[in-house]
Amino acid sequence: MKVTIKHIAKLADVSIATVSKVVNHKDENISEQTRARVLAIIKEEDYVPNRIASSMVTKTTKTLGLIIPDITNPFFPTLARGVEDAANDQGYTVIFCNSDNNLKKEELYIQMLQEKMVDGIIFTVSSHHTSLDSLINRINIPIVLVDRKIEGIKDAAIVKVDNECGAFDAVCYLIERGYKSIYHIAGPMSIWTSRQRYKGYLRAHKEKNVEVLADHMMEGEFTTLWGYEAAKKLIVNKVKFDSLLCGNDLIALGVYKAAHELGINIPKDIAVVGYDDISMAEILVPKLTTVRQPAYEMGHKAAELVIKHIKHELINKHDYELKTEFIVRGSTK
Repeated sequence: MKVTIKHIAKLADVSIATVSKVVNHKDENISEQTRARVLAIIKEEDYVPNRIASSMVTKTTKTLGLIIPDITNPFFPTLARGVEDAANDQGYTVIFCNSDNNLKKEELYIQMLQEKMVDGIIFTVSSHHTSLDSLINRINIPIVLVDRKIEGIKDAAIVKVDNECGAFDAVCYLIERGYKSIYHIAGPMSIWTSRQRYKGYLRAHKEKNVEVLADHMMEGEFTTLWGYEAAKKLIVNKVKFDSLLCGNDLIALGVYKAAHELGINIPKDIAVVGYDDISMAEILVPKLTTVRQPAYEMGHKAAELVIKHIKHELINKHDYELKTEFIVRGSTK
């Protein structure tokens, strides 16, 4: 026999409303003794609340949707952990969606999450596209962007870092230590973060009065394979550079692989700087100098923000910008 909320209420000698409040963590006005009795009976009877039925009444499901572009990039699981911890702290669960940097999958996931009646969505977009702008602007549930900005989105809050400043600090550090031929292996310029990091790269050259190389940048993907291919091409074609600013740490990993295969010593022959500070950055030999992004804090803040939206709480601002930190290790002299 399926155990119902009515059955639990009868055994605990309380109303159905009281059991519902205990189950939904809205039991502030219920005595600790009553609450403990209800929870004990729920455990004894193996009662599983019918969340679908409950959501039809409350219009909430206590779930959030999280759409990220690449689960294989260590930056995003760290961000997702921040989302999950903040959500769990407030009684929410999270549905994880990996878009594979695919616009069509993003659109399908947004539709699916609405059908699942999630209370809010946290979203890292793969790229800027007008059809996505239109879709996000039409949905009627709270949405918070994290890591990547979309100029065409009207009302969504965003949690990001100062990507321009992060790249600026890295290039200034290289210039101050005598590096003059700094090449940039970038991620896709269709992504806001890539454009901001490139702006920081250019600004540092301008402010330090150092001429940018005529051939100074290659655009690709945020992957190890792209970093490997780009670095190998630069080295084989004998492009002149003494240091590399990589669009992220995965690109830097690819650079390490190419350098090892071609007999290039890091940092003796070239300096390498990454971006993100993923866990592998400290395992590489030499350890990777990089720009640290507070990925966990970004995810945590995004979840806090979307839950405030859900609860109609006052939000002081809609654009949260966290600070990066430049981490010096062995890949620069």
